[in-house]
Amino acid sequence: MTEHGDPFSRRGFLLAGGGAAALAALGSAAPAAAAGSPPAGPVPPAASGAAATAGRAAVDWINPFTGALTTSPDTACGKTFPGAVVPYGLVQLSPDTVSGGDNGSGYSADMTTIEGFSFLHLSGIGCYGDLGQVQVQPQTGDLVTGRDAAKSPFDKATEQAEAGYYSVELDRYGVRVELTAAERAGMLRCTFHEAGTGRLKVDLSRRIGFDGSHTVTQELRLVDAHTVAGSMTADRSGGGWICGNGPTYTVYFCMRFQLPISELGTWDGEKVTRGATAQSGASDSAGFFVEFPVHAGQQVLAKAGISFTGLDGARGNLESSLPDWDFDGARAAARGSWSRAVAKVAAKGGTDEQREIFYSALYHTMIDPRVSSDADGASRFGDGPIRHDGFTQRTVFSGWDVFRAQFPLLTIIDEQVVADQVNTLLALTGSGAVKGLARWELLGTDTDTMIGDPAVNAIAEAYLKGVRGFDADTAYRYCRDVALGPAEVTNRNDFAHWSTLGYCVDTSLSTTLENCYSDYALSRFARATGHHADATALERTAQNYRNLFDPAVGWFRGRNADGSWMGDQDGCVESNPEQQGWFVPHDIEGLAGLLGGREAFNTRLDAIFAQTPPADMMKWNDRYNHSNEPVHQMAFMFVYTGAPWLTQKWSRYVCANAYATGPAGLAGNDDCGQMSAWYVLAAAGFYPVAPASGVYALASPLFDEVAFTTSRGTRFTIEARHNSAQNLYVQSATLDGRPLHRAWITHEEIVRGGRLTFVMGAEPNTAWGSDPKWAPPAGR
Repeated sequence: MTEHGDPFSRRGFLLAGGGAAALAALGSAAPAAAAGSPPAGPVPPAASGAAATAGRAAVDWINPFTGALTTSPDTACGKTFPGAVVPYGLVQLSPDTVSGGDNGSGYSADMTTIEGFSFLHLSGIGCYGDLGQVQVQPQTGDLVTGRDAAKSPFDKATEQAEAGYYSVELDRYGVRVELTAAERAGMLRCTFHEAGTGRLKVDLSRRIGFDGSHTVTQELRLVDAHTVAGSMTADRSGGGWICGNGPTYTVYFCMRFQLPISELGTWDGEKVTRGATAQSGASDSAGFFVEFPVHAGQQVLAKAGISFTGLDGARGNLESSLPDWDFDGARAAARGSWSRAVAKVAAKGGTDEQREIFYSALYHTMIDPRVSSDADGASRFGDGPIRHDGFTQRTVFSGWDVFRAQFPLLTIIDEQVVADQVNTLLALTGSGAVKGLARWELLGTDTDTMIGDPAVNAIAEAYLKGVRGFDADTAYRYCRDVALGPAEVTNRNDFAHWSTLGYCVDTSLSTTLENCYSDYALSRFARATGHHADATALERTAQNYRNLFDPAVGWFRGRNADGSWMGDQDGCVESNPEQQGWFVPHDIEGLAGLLGGREAFNTRLDAIFAQTPPADMMKWNDRYNHSNEPVHQMAFMFVYTGAPWLTQKWSRYVCANAYATGPAGLAGNDDCGQMSAWYVLAAAGFYPVAPASGVYALASPLFDEVAFTTSRGTRFTIEARHNSAQNLYVQSATLDGRPLHRAWITHEEIVRGGRLTFVMGAEPNTAWGSDPKWAPPAGR
């Protein structure tokens, strides 16, 4: 997701502080009923490091710097952060190079100064961000309270990041800073190289967002000689999400220092108070500092628990997550958490570069949706009442992005996260915090960012794939209300025109086609739960995409309320009509019919890829624009129209040209894991064109073998024999040892476990998977 507006008008800002040089230094079967053997039995989860390849454990291939650029006009910007986090952790303790501007992660690898290290970050978002609170900056010498004035240059050569750990040398202050994290807390270890007074400055007004964003009220108190606790409230008046369109929330913290505090001081604007014990107020510049006498080489440790419910929650989260002062032990525990998490998808073979890209991508799919409830189960939505719902509440649902690949990946390897997210979405609606179902949720608020009904898509897919642990009746009712109304309960974009004209006028083409897919997903949910009249109605409206196909031009166009056609490039969100028009993932045969048949479909789609420049990471362009989500299914659509060898060709092409290692390694914003999930699935050799169908189109695996340990305790392995960069075409395939003639598999076949084996070659086998009788089933 990028910000709204002309998607081709703005691709970032100038490199900061001589960033070009800094950036250069960074480097950079038969049918299912007949084809399978009996379901494979349960297998134990993969052991830590079981995905080891080329002499290294899987976790060691993770590079948190992948995609960590926000501002370069010449290079793709993934907008990730490099700091310490554990899988789906509430805390993301990471360095901050910037607070304002279109820098949602708060860090860009081309920048050369550090403001501090804060406990909360967003990963890969494509707009002005939020969070960034509790920013700690070690200092020596005179106290400097201003955030910009206190920045320190840092030595890029000393910057190190690995799963669950980050470190850097701050040149200005002569301090080495190390970070690690647990689920709901984080720890800093600061080594002061020279004797004197060591200081930790904690900025409580800092907030990521457009220039001038800040928390609006701050409170703190000295609890004892080692502990300071407090809170910061943020609302729209303080900026944050998309220039002040985000949530109201309070961040609570409990921060402890290993050494006794020699002196506590506070600041509010220009006023500095030494010897303070508390501070409360509303300011755009406020915080506190603690000082300690240090000898050369002295290590000063600080840790903090974070909560969105209250001070008791913050204290409990600290005690639960980081009960002692063993920094190295916490670092090892964080690494162990990641080792177990990424071992769920074990890749063998490939090049060193492919392994780094793959495991860094898998890592980035496991940051959100993050835990937002406390260790004791308490939670809240924004500034609402405390809740005890009996499930793990989660936040950061970037729905328009992640329903396409990240959530389908999670339905294979982590059903619990999916169930938690569904329960969170339902609770948001049931509590009245959200009208309809949240489209882009952040801290209990629907930011109403982007279009479509992604929560419907994710909920329907979850139920249809057998994910349980949520109330299906409530889930169906809320989804139905969104799609079918009445108007007072739905939050569907342009519901009035959709329900009367059969298409939308507001962002006409994009919104209409997104709604069509959602109605398809919900129709399958309705059919599966016995709501047959609803299913029939939704199957009909899922065909509304036809209302925007202009036979005179042979392609899609937006329409006005009077039925007239919009301009050739109008009616789209973060796409153009050539890109958006392919988003008919639920009825590819119908789309091919509009274009004149399968051959015409394949010729037009093939030309899109052939005309897409591979240079500069395939960054933003008007053909196949992998930088943004509306095109993500396109390379896999050939499977549905009898040309799977073109899927094999072009999915490999995108893997090779839209992904790389290092800060410039993503073709566009990672969008909370969607861009990364695309790579994980495509590199493994399959992709969900229409996730609610339960069907995955088969592609061309990059690796000799990828094994998925599913949530149900089974293992599904994809093997590619004679695989290489040249041998990218499937010659034949077997599923559990029996010939597989179709170029697709089902979710049921994956989660029951088994082995899919490809034999690869250098030339297309145009016979395999091309016979219409092996096409994916209509309506699946």
